[in-house]
Amino acid sequence: MKKITPALAACLALAATPAPAADPAAAPAPGATQVVDALEAAFGVTPGERRNHTKGSCARGEFVGTPEAAAYSRSLLFSGTPVPVIARFSLSGGNPKAPDTARSGRGMALQFRLPDGGLHHITMLNTPMFGAAQPQTFLDLMQALRPDPATGKPDPERMKAFRASHPDSLAQADFLASNNPPASYSSSSYWGIHTFRFIDRDGKVTPVRWRFVPRDGDKRLSDAELRTAGANFLEQALIARTQQGPVEWDMMVSIGRPGDPEDDPTRLWPDDRELIKAGTLRITAARAQKGAECEPINFDPLVMADGIAPSDDPVLRFRSPAYAVSFGRRASGQ
Repeated sequence: MKKITPALAACLALAATPAPAADPAAAPAPGATQVVDALEAAFGVTPGERRNHTKGSCARGEFVGTPEAAAYSRSLLFSGTPVPVIARFSLSGGNPKAPDTARSGRGMALQFRLPDGGLHHITMLNTPMFGAAQPQTFLDLMQALRPDPATGKPDPERMKAFRASHPDSLAQADFLASNNPPASYSSSSYWGIHTFRFIDRDGKVTPVRWRFVPRDGDKRLSDAELRTAGANFLEQALIARTQQGPVEWDMMVSIGRPGDPEDDPTRLWPDDRELIKAGTLRITAARAQKGAECEPINFDPLVMADGIAPSDDPVLRFRSPAYAVSFGRRASGQ
């Protein structure tokens, strides 16, 4: 077993903290341990690896913020000074051998190392919405995905019943079913999914949502490519692309208005919201994750520097303790 470091101890302590519910009058959210146990039951366990988004690749680069974003947030992320970034690209789910052609989510996780020594995390998916308005829906999905011992695959009837009883899961499922997977990690947009709060130098709070838009353009596999691409093309495609030159995404931020949903990641904001360019992410190198800088990082989405704060979205609030449970298990070699 690995030594329990102060960082690991802190994560284990956080994991023991109950996740807050969206409404005190509502049923309590499931425990983080319960959800991670369900992930393990659905996908199995690869000792020492993440329980979700297990298959992934590491990258590094920098981010440069804009004055437009600095007008809304006092975060050093938007100082205009290049900020070093450690990135991880991944497939959703706990299968380390998941095929890169799977109709599942793709993730981009970023750790920004700010000029004052602080850290800021952003974790995103390549879908505009999440598949659960409450942590309970995510737990129920993992339980529905648990393989039938007789077939080794999820029971279709159980999945059908899940969809019928969880309408908040349908928008993301429909998006993934109707859009072929990206041709490369570098040619995909990534959405923050949740609502966050920008805080300016006067303390004014502005609700925002963001997405990272690739300068290479959004490109998806054709149906023919989907049949021939192979199971492990994404990592090599990213490495090859960075060898040709930097890969860039523009961080585009939507400014919320009163009445826009702030606590439900399954509901989109209207398209006519004010949109500002908050900065540019530039990835300059990529490699396999084993032994790379991103491998030991727990990309907790609630690691935030001054000037950016979480909303009351119950799924966003729940992710931190769930990540801590997963981190504690893999850091202990489980």
